[in-house]
Amino acid sequence: METLRLSFFGDDFTGSTDALEVLTLAGVKTVLFTSVPTAERLAQERELGAFGVAGTTRSMPPTQMEATLRPALSAMRAFGAPIVHYKVCSTFDSSPTVGSIGRAIDVGAEVFDTRCVPILVGAPSLGRYCVFGNLFARSGPGSDPVRLDRHPTMSRHPVTPMDEADLRLHLARQTARRIGLFDALRLEQPLESAARDFDSITAAHDAVLIDLLYERHLALAGALIARRVARDGSLFVVGSSGVEEALCAHWQSIGEVTASARLPCVQASGPIVVICGSCSPVTKRQIAWGKAHGFGEVAIHAVTGDIERATREALEVFRTGRSVIVHTAAEQRLTGPEAARIGPMLGELSRRLLEAGGVRRVLVAGGDTSGQIAASLALESMAMTGVLTRGAPLVRVSAPGSPADGLEMVFKGGQVGPDDFFGRVRDGNEH
Repeated sequence: METLRLSFFGDDFTGSTDALEVLTLAGVKTVLFTSVPTAERLAQERELGAFGVAGTTRSMPPTQMEATLRPALSAMRAFGAPIVHYKVCSTFDSSPTVGSIGRAIDVGAEVFDTRCVPILVGAPSLGRYCVFGNLFARSGPGSDPVRLDRHPTMSRHPVTPMDEADLRLHLARQTARRIGLFDALRLEQPLESAARDFDSITAAHDAVLIDLLYERHLALAGALIARRVARDGSLFVVGSSGVEEALCAHWQSIGEVTASARLPCVQASGPIVVICGSCSPVTKRQIAWGKAHGFGEVAIHAVTGDIERATREALEVFRTGRSVIVHTAAEQRLTGPEAARIGPMLGELSRRLLEAGGVRRVLVAGGDTSGQIAASLALESMAMTGVLTRGAPLVRVSAPGSPADGLEMVFKGGQVGPDDFFGRVRDGNEH
């Protein structure tokens, strides 16, 4: 194992595979685990430059988050990576009562003794832009960026609706820490001038939000973070996969990381199984595309869901040589206990489908759903094997003793991918 550059803890599963993708494509060998690995397990990975832990803290109340994060981050600190990143969704899903990013900042700052925590949320390659502290996001490829409190999905999210786009004000509900802003205009400066401004802002605040508008800003943002590491020895950082993009852009600019890695094209797999817990408009369009292009459909209800019936119907479709979509998209307004049933139910259904045999590739849509399915299938780790669309790579999973061991999987966030994404996963991208 080479010297670790970075480790990260993802607040959900799909976001964790997003960070895995960025690092792998930059030539940094990375493995994603479902729990903090032992030193012996990590030592088995040769030439490892980074590792991640896919968590589920996005769906937890603050007290449960802290009980999960404090021991996990403490264990990760022992591995000595100079940068430890709490990876959040690029739409900043959080509230004072669920998935509190403020609480994560508090815990991480204490564990790593980071006096001022950098926060980097923008990810231009994903259509996420942070400008003067306000977060904008596209609602699908080709759509215009929308301020998050007016976003068609995030402003109406059933668990963490976004009613404030200024992330400083949003975080002020979750932490008492003083939050400064390094705005987009400062990113237009030469490095030395920007670094002086950054030092001044960090000296007066407990956390600093770094704007990110253009991809050309990435290397400078990464350099600012790297300089803090060089000065302090270690650093706790919070943000989207923009953190990995910024650091990799900086490392490449100074020759520490070679040109982007070349992964093989994704080959067609035959029929696939798609499991959808996401109810986003993007995923709904993908389901509609799939139904119009040869995918079978099985709907399941969170309250009256019949797992045996849904499993049987899905296998009937699959055994005819057709791909199948199992979804709950009609239940967009479910909240509370009813919504909480969806993940475990789809996890059990997934296990039954794999135990029946014949499935070689599975696509899961939905961050919380992905975490539940990973738990149900007892996934241990995964590595990226192919590029499909930004933010949703093809991975091969390791799951000793599980029917998922060696399976190809894709974990897709609700907002990720073009309308024909299910077809891309099924048919590959060799042509």
